[in-house]
Amino acid sequence: MSSEQRYDPSMLEQTKQQIRALVNEIAQVSRSDVAPDVFQAEFLTRAVRALGAIGGALWTTDDSGRLSLGYQVNLKEAKLHEDEEANKAHSYLLYNTLRSSERDLMVPPHSGGEGANDGGNPTDFLIIMGVIQTELEKVGIVEIFQRPDSNPATQQGFLQFVRQITRYATEYYKNRQLKNFSDRQSLWTQLEDFTRNIHKTLDLKETLYTVANESRRLVECDRVSLAIMRGGRAKIEAVSGQDMVDKRSETVKLLGDLATAVIKANEPIVYTGDTTNFPREIEERVEEYVDASHTKTIVVHPLVAHTNDEKDYDETERDKLVIPPPFGAIIVEQIEDSNISEHMMKRVEIVVEHARVAVGNALDHNSIFLAPLWQAIGKSKVLVTARMLPKTISISLGVLALILLMIFLPWNFNMHCDGTLEPVERRNVFARESGKVDELLVEHGSRVAAGDPLLVLTNNELDSERQKNDGELNEVQKQLRALNEQLFQATGDDRIRVSGQLAQYKERERTLQLQKKILDRRAEELTVRAPIDGTVMTFQLENTLKNRPVQPGQILMEIAEPTGELQLELQMPEKYMGHIEDYKRKMVEKDPDYKLGVKFVMTVDPSNSYDATVIEEHDRAENRGGEETTVQIIADVDDETALPEAASAGMGVTAKIYCGKRSLGYVCFNELVAFLQRTVFFWFQ
Repeated sequence: MSSEQRYDPSMLEQTKQQIRALVNEIAQVSRSDVAPDVFQAEFLTRAVRALGAIGGALWTTDDSGRLSLGYQVNLKEAKLHEDEEANKAHSYLLYNTLRSSERDLMVPPHSGGEGANDGGNPTDFLIIMGVIQTELEKVGIVEIFQRPDSNPATQQGFLQFVRQITRYATEYYKNRQLKNFSDRQSLWTQLEDFTRNIHKTLDLKETLYTVANESRRLVECDRVSLAIMRGGRAKIEAVSGQDMVDKRSETVKLLGDLATAVIKANEPIVYTGDTTNFPREIEERVEEYVDASHTKTIVVHPLVAHTNDEKDYDETERDKLVIPPPFGAIIVEQIEDSNISEHMMKRVEIVVEHARVAVGNALDHNSIFLAPLWQAIGKSKVLVTARMLPKTISISLGVLALILLMIFLPWNFNMHCDGTLEPVERRNVFARESGKVDELLVEHGSRVAAGDPLLVLTNNELDSERQKNDGELNEVQKQLRALNEQLFQATGDDRIRVSGQLAQYKERERTLQLQKKILDRRAEELTVRAPIDGTVMTFQLENTLKNRPVQPGQILMEIAEPTGELQLELQMPEKYMGHIEDYKRKMVEKDPDYKLGVKFVMTVDPSNSYDATVIEEHDRAENRGGEETTVQIIADVDDETALPEAASAGMGVTAKIYCGKRSLGYVCFNELVAFLQRTVFFWFQ
């Protein structure tokens, strides 16, 4: 039978078109920029389909020249895994092919060399192989398992086809190598900038922020943070993209706790959503931080100081090297993406290696005792050169003159504080009974006389007690009347008995009458009255008191005589009272009647100053809701007629109390001297 009778021409043409389409697809995927694993799958699947083969495999080489299986189609049909000797012979075949100068070859089934290392084809199939080789290296082998019953011409066609698709694979790997070279060049440029920037200063803060920001660019992640161990705990010192770190933030504290746990374990961690393999403490810290920050990926790597001993050991002797404990950690985060690529991890390792050196050097530099002083001394040599010497002498003389003025020039030593003008005649109105403000009879600015009602309280408990007392008193009085009638009619022993009962009820009546007087007096206290003549000075009484409960001793309002005499109420910071008392004691020794003088200005008239005299100093300090504790000082205004017409009660003043004369330097820097005495000199006494 002729070939024309055996094959349908239309089917033959259709098959050719399918093969051409598969070859075009192989060519397209070879020119695309897909990942190697995607390319291998797409390439080999189409190659096997185009050849109608049993299966195939694509083997790739690593940096050491070892082959590994990149992708396979139906490799189990070769049954290499069932026979160790067969698998070994096949492996030798692959390596020999890789070392051979031939780019492709075809190996019949059950064939091989005589030597054990010659390799061969132990399978039942025809093996067709093509070596993928670029100008630089051999990167892999394409292996096709084909049926052995085809004629030699067909087999040559198979070999030619494998040779063609191998060229496509070679084109893909060439393009990838070029891209890797380009990426590597870009990486080297970025790495050069990174290393130059992080090593250009030894200032710790600047180094930390530079490492954080530059690492984020190099790693191409969302956020990089740096933690430094301080007192057994890691504290976040720098975060990329932020000028400063809010260390009171709960998220920052949790990240610091996570860094502490990783540093103590001295092992890097990579979190991508699963914490099952983490130590328990690290697992808890990761979950707490992720719950607060919603971060998807976290890499925490301890930073260990670089030592000079490291260069004296090769990789095989690393276990003999004494490595110091980590001084901190670098934290890399991805906010939205939970996948971390090998490319990113390699860059993280590069960042860690350079960061530990840069930050370690900055820490060492900042730990030098009096480092700023030594730097200043080192830079001072330029000041004594011939060109700069006249300027240096002039400036030195000026500084010396200033120092002498600071030491020997006397100056007024005043203690400054704030205060208010207040009426001399004023009283606070207190609640004498608990209750709810039922009726408010005055408002701010109301004029009242002593004894005028200000407000009325209601006390349901007191009303109940009064009603109970009235009921018991009425009942006792009824009993007394009945006993008096019985006593009038009783004789003998009955009279004695009734007389005893009558005495008991009279005592009970007397007690209830006393209780009634007390309750009536308490009821009168529910009406709060003005203690003095004056004006209501308290604002917003309606909002603060109306229908509000009050307790005994609570200040309800203030009444004062604003048109009367005024005095100063000064709030002197407690830290200044020592100077005031020392000066007052010295002056009282000379004049027992001496009074401290005050000079003040008013907020409404700061251009004019007025005099006053201290008449009272409270003996205890109070904190009135401000940042510092103060002592209240009362002073009489020497000449009230000199005050401006606008002066009135409640106006603010700024005052100073004269405390003698001291050197100008002490006047200017007395707070610094007190700080040093309190925080430095005290510990050496």
